Amino acid sequence: MTLRRTTILAEPDLLERVDRLARRRQTTKTAIITAALEGYLQAEAGRPRLAFVGVGRSGHGRLSLDGRSIVRRELGSGRRPDVEAG
Repeated sequence: MTLRRTTILAEPDLLERVDRLARRRQTTKTAIITAALEGYLQAEAGRPRLAFVGVGRSGHGRLSLDGRSIVRRELGSGRRPDVEAG
């Protein structure tokens, strides 16, 4: 695997904590930061993407019906909808 270099800006306290953890685990700061990034990105990938979420009265009684028709239309077109059809 080929590694690429990048630069990040972080608070000194955070970098010190990374340094201490790397020393305690007898590994590199690169390994600690890579593992943290992988964990963060994996958690983000598992979260559903919601186009909108609303609670309360809107004054528009057809919102849920219109939302369903939009999802059906997107599913029929072969596009991946922004929300899961229920």
